[in-house]
Amino acid sequence: MIDYTNKKKKRWLTVLAVVITIFHIVPFYILVTTSLKPAGDFSSKWVFPSQPNVQNFADAWSQAGLGTAFLNTVIITFCSAVLLIVLGSLAAYPLARRQTKLNKYVYFIFIGIMVIPPLTALVPLYKMVVNMGMMNTYQIAILNNVAAFLPLTIFLYAGFIRSTISKELEEAAKIDGASTLGIFFRIVFPLLKPVTASVLIISCVYIWNDYQFAIFFLQDKEMHTLTVTLASFFAQNQHNLSLVGAAALIAMLPMTILFLLLQKYFIAGLASGSVKG
Repeated sequence: MIDYTNKKKKRWLTVLAVVITIFHIVPFYILVTTSLKPAGDFSSKWVFPSQPNVQNFADAWSQAGLGTAFLNTVIITFCSAVLLIVLGSLAAYPLARRQTKLNKYVYFIFIGIMVIPPLTALVPLYKMVVNMGMMNTYQIAILNNVAAFLPLTIFLYAGFIRSTISKELEEAAKIDGASTLGIFFRIVFPLLKPVTASVLIISCVYIWNDYQFAIFFLQDKEMHTLTVTLASFFAQNQHNLSLVGAAALIAMLPMTILFLLLQKYFIAGLASGSVKG
């Protein structure tokens, strides 16, 4: 007997998925059409230009100074992501495997830190950074991002290790004489690909798009990130939407590509790290 209720439910879920997809694609389509319009073209944003002007991207890159901003953002995002993965996974491993009272307290402290908005620490943090002479440096941007995302990273890694990785593999390696670090890097860490992808996507997207801390700690023009540079460029070109759209499209492409490359691991890692853990 055919289950018509279940079939109808699947049909409605498909329709809902299509609607949500369209809802997200429409802004991207408008951005693409706007960025390809010739200067002075104020025709409908819904109509794709008959003669796309790709020169807008070169003009936006040079006029906005996106080269320096792009390099700064890449350095900060890459270094922050590497530190998060290394420190987060190393810290999460003993918290997941050794269920001592101290480890439980430490784990709950990290959970508690996650609910505190980072901006609440802005004033004392700004004063400390000025006193230490770390304004306009890569170090403060990287350390700030690592501190902001380390609790979430540990939470995801610890949950994934508990729920997914078998202890028998580690015990077998220990019998063979492997050290704790050897077990972690040779056996455990290679199995953390799904949750590592989740950490990369969540942290990198936020760090790449960070404006609130970059505007305070990276005030030197040579240290500006993409978000700060784009904000200034938008203010100067409010009547030239083609250049503005081209600059925005250039800035969003790296994170879009990153998500497309890692999306197959993202849901599995996030679910295992946060729900089962």
